[in-house]
Parts: sequence; structure tokens; C-alpha cells
Amino acid sequence: MVGWTPQRSPPWGSFLKDLLTPFPRSGFRSNVMAMNTTPRFATYFHIHLVSDSTGETLNAMAKAVCARFDSVLPIEHIYALVRSERQLDRVLQEIADAPGVVMHTIVDKELRAGLERGCRELDLACVAALDPLVSTLARYLGATLSNRVGAQHNLDADYFERIEALNYAMAHDDGQQTPDLESADVVLVGVSRTSKTPTCIYLAHRGVRAANVPLVPGADPPPQLFNLRRPTVVGLIVSPDRLIQIRRNRLLSLNQDRESAYIESEAVREEIIRARRLFERHAWPVIDVTRRSIEETAAAVINILNAARGKSDPAA
Repeated sequence: MVGWTPQRSPPWGSFLKDLLTPFPRSGFRSNVMAMNTTPRFATYFHIHLVSDSTGETLNAMAKAVCARFDSVLPIEHIYALVRSERQLDRVLQEIADAPGVVMHTIVDKELRAGLERGCRELDLACVAALDPLVSTLARYLGATLSNRVGAQHNLDADYFERIEALNYAMAHDDGQQTPDLESADVVLVGVSRTSKTPTCIYLAHRGVRAANVPLVPGADPPPQLFNLRRPTVVGLIVSPDRLIQIRRNRLLSLNQDRESAYIESEAVREEIIRARRLFERHAWPVIDVTRRSIEETAAAVINILNAARGKSDPAA
């Protein structure tokens, strides 16, 4: 059905039954005890995410919450763009077939009531994920709530700014168009495989115009990099062992397993030493990405940008 996109299959496939201990609605204590005595088993459960929009917010919230529980693996069922009673009926049937926790961000009052009623009949927990935040903000602002679906996805100026930032990141990836670096908000610099490109893409989704310049052994960085006034230049660094592992995996994915300076221990360490010296010489802020996700690296970049903007603001 158009506008309804359930996703039921867990990423680990059909071996779940052999690997995992089921999580029935009763007997939770006994399963926890079993997990403590048999570490290789985990508890899995069904979580149904129902949204009348794209479901991105709800999915992110569910992942953040589930990550707080060790040895618990959620089987996600995602239902996006649920905007009619017929679609809701199909969702409730899916929920009945795989009972579990239900989270939703439904705005329409009738659909919301229908979902909550159906969950009560199935004796399942139903959580309106945004209600506590919305209620608190409404009381603080004394403002009337909007019933507009997907309001955060408006085609407003911020939206088009993000699209432009994404186009910029793609056009200025891997040292391309270096004469135009002055128009960036931030320029990421680092040796190969330090997550420069994915970090730039993620920053673009936050409206940040990000470019990146690779440090290539035997080649000097582009001279424009050292004369930038507007952008903040940030160096990305990683531990040698981690970098070698990432590069080996990269070569294997390309069916190239021959030894080279690209993965040779001493050569990699020398690359990183030269990069650190470059960053120190130009007093560029440095982020160690060894144990950081792309999201964490991007958050650190945004903190550096905010700090730099605060220093440049006479009123700060």
C-alpha cells in the first residue's frame, strides 16, 4: 500500500531462534537469570514504531532507549506514513502477530485513539514518544499545539540550506575545488580513512557547509588550506592500530590483500606523526576519531564551530 512501509526482518536473520532466548510477556525474571548464567544468550523483543511521518525521529528515540539495556536486542517493526484507518488496521494486525512494545508519534486524534484502543485490547504497552516533551514545552510557552503532520519536514529556508550544504559537501569532497574552500563553514583535514567524507555528509544534514582535504604521503596539502580566514580548519586523527585495521578492511572489500605502505605499521605511524605536527604548527583543533562514531565526531566539530563563532562575536 502506498504510504505504508513496514519493516519486519531483524538484521541477524533466521538464526535468531537458535541464538536468542525469547522474551514472553511473562517470566521476565527467569529470562534475566538465564542471561546472567549464560552470557552468550540475549533477550530479544518486538518493538513497533508507528508514525504518520517519515519515522526518523521515532526510530532514533527507540534506538537511543534500547541502547541503554545490555543483552537486549530489539526486533524493529517500522510503519511510516500511517495516515488512514485502513493503514492503521493493517498496523494493528502486524502488532497482534508479533506482540511487543508500541511507540508512536501519531498526531491525528482519531488515529491516535484507534491505535491506543487497539493496544489496550491486545494488552500491550503503547507509548506516545513525544508527549512528555510536547506537554512540558506547551506549558512553558503557553502556546497552542499544531496538528500538522510532519511539521519538522517543511520546505522552508532551513531545508534548502541543508540541501545546499549537502551539494557543497559532495562538490568539495576529498580535496576537490580547493580554490573555493573559503566559502566553507569548516574544512576537515586528515590522512586517508579518518571518516572525513561521512562526517562532512552528516554535518551537511545539520546545515553545515563542510569540505575535506586528505593528507597524502609524499604530497603537500593545497596552499589554499593555509590562507583560509572564514572557515574553521579541524584536524582528524586516529590511532595507528585502528587505522591499519580500517585500511585492511578497505583493501579486502576491494579484493586487494597485498602488503603496501598503505597498511605497513611504520609508514602508517609516520603518516599520523606528520599529520599531528601539521595540526600543531597551524594551531588547528584536533579530534581523535579512534573510538568515535560519525555522529560523535560531527557533534565535536559543531562544538568547535560554536566556540569559534563565540570568540569572533564582539558581543560574546
